[in-house]
Amino acid sequence: MPFRKSNLGIFKKFMLLSLLISGAAFAQTYPDKSIKILQGFAPGGNADAIARAVGGEIAKSLGQAVVVDAQAGAGGTIAATTVAKAKPDGYTLLIGSTTAISTAPLLQKAARYDPLTDFELISLVALLPNVLVCNPSLPVKTTKDLIAYAKSKGDKSNMASAGVGSASHLAGLAFQSAAGFTSLHVPYKGGSQGVASVVSGETDWVLTPAPAAMSLVAGERLRLLGHSMPAGAAGIGDAPSLGSAVPGFEFAGWIGLLAPKGLPSVISTALAETVQKALQAREVIQAFETNGAVPSSSSGIEFRRFLEKDIATNKKAIAMAGIQPE
Repeated sequence: MPFRKSNLGIFKKFMLLSLLISGAAFAQTYPDKSIKILQGFAPGGNADAIARAVGGEIAKSLGQAVVVDAQAGAGGTIAATTVAKAKPDGYTLLIGSTTAISTAPLLQKAARYDPLTDFELISLVALLPNVLVCNPSLPVKTTKDLIAYAKSKGDKSNMASAGVGSASHLAGLAFQSAAGFTSLHVPYKGGSQGVASVVSGETDWVLTPAPAAMSLVAGERLRLLGHSMPAGAAGIGDAPSLGSAVPGFEFAGWIGLLAPKGLPSVISTALAETVQKALQAREVIQAFETNGAVPSSSSGIEFRRFLEKDIATNKKAIAMAGIQPE
């Protein structure tokens, strides 16, 4: 008997039903062994501390051990590549970040993964605010003052960064583009050196991750003008959002939980729920405060929208800088 289109339709429905049943059955037994969470930076850093704090709470919720594996190197791309190629069974996950997911594929030819198609986006975990700081001797008190000052100086004002293509470089370029001014870029070999140059007066300003600057703000060696989080975000002193001076501007770093493409949606949803619960734990809140992070959970769909916007912003900043992938 010939295989007709109607038979093909029935076959497709049967296969879909089988997949749904098998996925539901898998969800009922998951997890039945330990889960590994990879992160791509050195032990003891922000990503590692956040991964361990959140991983500990996920373990409590799921009743299985969660092992955090620091596969440092190449801007986080080694860990990201490992997870992208792993079996999508929920036992190999990634604590991803702005550096490894949003910017590395744009800057590194060796980063051969597409953040939007090679991963299941489970949930955001944290936002890492950048703060706009300047040397206290500068005749500015607010973000609008700095913009006016830079415009009055033409190309004689300058901006520090942690190096070409760094988070502070791209954030600073995006800020200049949004605010309509230009400052000379002065790259340094690391974030601490860039911030120190603003303290010494060698450079005028920097838009840098908050942990690198807030102790210097407290010691009045830097002046805090604003933060790059959405308006009303807590945890960055009394500074207003940069968006209050430059409408719509946001440029926070982020950390999120990802899995290999093909992870069953029931597992992804369950993991997103455990993240949301973990972010309410006192130990996690304390770890985030120590590392200058702001808890931020999301659905997978919300995470995708956030990532699409973040990648687009970084692309624009990279194009402005004329940086070519290496």
